[in-house]
Amino acid sequence: MSHRLALYQLAQQHKLDAQATAQLMALGGQTGEPPAAARRVWQALALLAAALVGLGLVVWVAANWDELGRAGRFWLLQGVVVAMGLGAGLRPALRAPLGLLTLLAVGALFAYFGQTYQTGADAWQLFALWAALTLPLALGTRHDVVWAAWALVAAVGVSLWVQTHTGHQWRVLPDDLRVHALGWAGLGLLCLLLSPAWANWTGAGPWARRTALTLTTVALTVTALGGLFGKDIAPHYPLGLVLLVGASAWLSRPAHFEVFGLSAAAMGLNALVVGGLARLLFDRGGGDAIGRLMLIGLVSAGLLALSVKWILRLVREAAERENGA
Repeated sequence: MSHRLALYQLAQQHKLDAQATAQLMALGGQTGEPPAAARRVWQALALLAAALVGLGLVVWVAANWDELGRAGRFWLLQGVVVAMGLGAGLRPALRAPLGLLTLLAVGALFAYFGQTYQTGADAWQLFALWAALTLPLALGTRHDVVWAAWALVAAVGVSLWVQTHTGHQWRVLPDDLRVHALGWAGLGLLCLLLSPAWANWTGAGPWARRTALTLTTVALTVTALGGLFGKDIAPHYPLGLVLLVGASAWLSRPAHFEVFGLSAAAMGLNALVVGGLARLLFDRGGGDAIGRLMLIGLVSAGLLALSVKWILRLVREAAERENGA
């Protein structure tokens, strides 16, 4: 929690008026614009400009696609990769937006290569190669935005690998547990790579970590729900419950506290518990369907309220530890 936010909470707690709040902020040295505000605004504008330039390049290439031969298209895409990569290396101030453009351009080059030559490679192999070749780029830029985009590419590659090894279908069958477990392990390694324990080496920040945690939680929750609502309950469901309980316990510890990731894990856990209750009630049959739906709604609302209360308590404890330090 920032020092400015802590002062605002203190003012709210003691119900200070506007003048007293201003005096409190002045005593805390928090008058005027935050020092990092201007720098962050320019960083955001640079990243937005990089995204717009990348989109403009895609639109321009699409508009002139028929006039460019195969060699011209490859030269154009390769030229963008080289130019943006060199710019990211030579211009530290523009390293983040140019690094993001380079990563996107590498993906576009691989996509065009796959469409042109029809190599027969599975989609997950292209994403795996994309992630592997741009890993040095992410390590070199050491910026949260580049790492967040790289995490998305790596997570999509893992998901496509699972889909390929389950008969090229998005299915959840008991016999597929090994494949899904390996996919979950891969996503877990991704979260570990982007964790604070490796931040000094990778340079990854909170948003890259949150991207990895969110994607992992979504993949785990959706797969576990697929195992729950099959003809027979697959072992993915109890395993998903255990993993989400473990993740929630881990992220709630003071040394590893992450409110965003903990919220995602708690939401996934709530979904699995409510889904399990729904299957239990409707499998039994009989009774009033409206009453069962009302019971499911009440339980889900209660679980959500308890989760929010628990997470807010942990946030307050984290703030007290930070202020005490």
